[in-house]
Amino acid sequence: MYDNIAVVGATGAVGSIIRELLEEWNFPFRTIKFLASARSAGKQLTFKGQQYTIEELRPEAFDGVQLAISSTPDEVARDLIPEAVRRGCVVIDESGYWRMDPKVPLVIPEVNPEAIRKHQGIIASPNCSTTQLVQALKPLHDAARVRRVVVSTYQATSGAGVAGSRDLENGTRAFLAGQEYQQELFAYRIAFNCIPQIGSPKYKGYTSEEMKMVYETRKILGDETIQVCATCVRVPIMNCHSESIVVETERKVSVEEARALFEATPGLVVVDDLD
Repeated sequence: MYDNIAVVGATGAVGSIIRELLEEWNFPFRTIKFLASARSAGKQLTFKGQQYTIEELRPEAFDGVQLAISSTPDEVARDLIPEAVRRGCVVIDESGYWRMDPKVPLVIPEVNPEAIRKHQGIIASPNCSTTQLVQALKPLHDAARVRRVVVSTYQATSGAGVAGSRDLENGTRAFLAGQEYQQELFAYRIAFNCIPQIGSPKYKGYTSEEMKMVYETRKILGDETIQVCATCVRVPIMNCHSESIVVETERKVSVEEARALFEATPGLVVVDDLD
């Protein structure tokens, strides 16, 4: 059991889910604090039936904290997480800033839990689309070595944070009412639309979201030779990402063998009844 833990970015979309999961799992701790930006500091939130006052996210807030689960913008993670580590805190970081740092393990518990042993105070969590992809690739890679992946993602607005979900909800209302709506986050209307770009332009026309899937997949599986071609699309639903994945393996794998591998993998549920 931890004496003191903290949820960083507690009022954001991911922070809210972290709070729900800690409560659902009855995560063991003696004290907990919730940290967020200055505009949220002083507000109240309810956790496990008790009221807590949100504290401002600053270096001193990590004094005495043993474990922090953090979801912040990259620049905040860059500046604040080293301060937490210097104060003896271990940080599980959901941002993208530390993922490709060679000194920081990038961990999916069902795929590479052993990597956590190498941490030096920071444990990075992969991008959402990478997490889905690699959990499916892991049993195939162990059995027949993955050589090439072509993946298309269909990602919900929740992946863009609270503002993205507001664009979908408010934009849908406006569209149905025949009214104009000024997008808060997305460059194009997301209501009743798909946007085939997530993130900023990067290498040879790929976006930052697509390149995350390339680099993070290789790091998690420990294989720099895996070729990944990703296309990431934002779709007009509030929650739940989907992916279509085509995999080429070094050894031929039958449908029956692949199904058996998936069924034996923790964290995967095979739903394969076309009737």
